[in-house]
Amino acid sequence: MNNDTIHLDLSIDEINLLLEGLGELPFRRVFQLIGRIQGAARAQLQEADIQPVDGNGHGVAAAVAAEEVPA
Repeated sequence: MNNDTIHLDLSIDEINLLLEGLGELPFRRVFQLIGRIQGAARAQLQEADIQPVDGNGHGVAAAVAAEEVPA
């Protein structure tokens, strides 16, 4: 992978859907990407002091960072 970057503006629901899809792929291929997404989401949620909940009243921040993976 090269160092070119693209900045995306996605909702929490979209990020969770993306993580769900990545979870279907082999772990060895996606664990670093999942870790980067979780780290960025966690930092932004903490910075904005956002404690969102999903439709079931569960913390979405926890869903974004539900599975700790090595970076």
